[in-house]
Amino acid sequence: MENLAALMAASINSGTPLLIAALGLLINERAGVLNLGAEGMMLVAAIAGFATTYETHSMALGFAAGAAAGMAMAALFAFFALVLATNQVATGLALSIAGGGLSAFAGQKYVGMSLPATAHGIPGLRDLPWIGKALFDHHWMVYLSLLICAALVWFLYRSRAGLILRAVGESPESAHALGYPVLRIRFFALLFSGALCGLAGAYLAMIYTPMWVEGLVAGRGWIALALTTFATWRPARVLLGALLFGSVTILQFHFQAVGIAVPSQILSMLPYAATVLVLVLISRNPDWIRLNMPASLGKPFRP
Repeated sequence: MENLAALMAASINSGTPLLIAALGLLINERAGVLNLGAEGMMLVAAIAGFATTYETHSMALGFAAGAAAGMAMAALFAFFALVLATNQVATGLALSIAGGGLSAFAGQKYVGMSLPATAHGIPGLRDLPWIGKALFDHHWMVYLSLLICAALVWFLYRSRAGLILRAVGESPESAHALGYPVLRIRFFALLFSGALCGLAGAYLAMIYTPMWVEGLVAGRGWIALALTTFATWRPARVLLGALLFGSVTILQFHFQAVGIAVPSQILSMLPYAATVLVLVLISRNPDWIRLNMPASLGKPFRP
């Protein structure tokens, strides 16, 4: 039971950055913007959060720096994709590549350095047998991610602002004709997405690892992008998908720990193989994707 609790705790910890980043990407995609730069945003945010925490010894400032770095990268994407109406796919890929190079350059000083361990969890509950370690012995960002997920469910399906956001993603021309500022709404959706991707990157560098190495995000930005499709652009399904992919990521370490004779290279590719497999299964029914995907996703809009 203790091993199962540890496995559950590790899966939740691993799935948290995927959940936070995917929720942010879901919002900008609901607004009709396709940003493939999540990997780059998370990398820049990771080094920003790690360096700030290392220099100031403040986790709060580290998360704030990560969110700010993510928003800055998202604003750069917004300038090209919304103001200049460049191709969103090419712009996102360029942002991802640029973020990888920028984070590697900025993080040269911090390679191999680590942050001191800090106590996590909910006092009183984390000491409960089995369930305490599995559910209540986590960093506060884990619980914040769950609150964000619940808040986005309410926002998208129970609020007027969420209805307007979805309308902008479905038919920007109609929303514009009704007087809604489509580009401004998309801009703020991108900033929100950047902030969440920034928090996810900072979590990886400050809590999940906690250390800095080049390429720390290791493809999680791409998995977060795949999660939005897997979840058919619904926050609750993003939560389930993040836990699933987090579990697959942890299984590779669990197999190694129990001595299962599987080559390490195969174990390392499990999360990415699972991502490809899920996308293939989903893509077998194009009508299902078309019915759930925002109609204007990836298409530029000129008022």
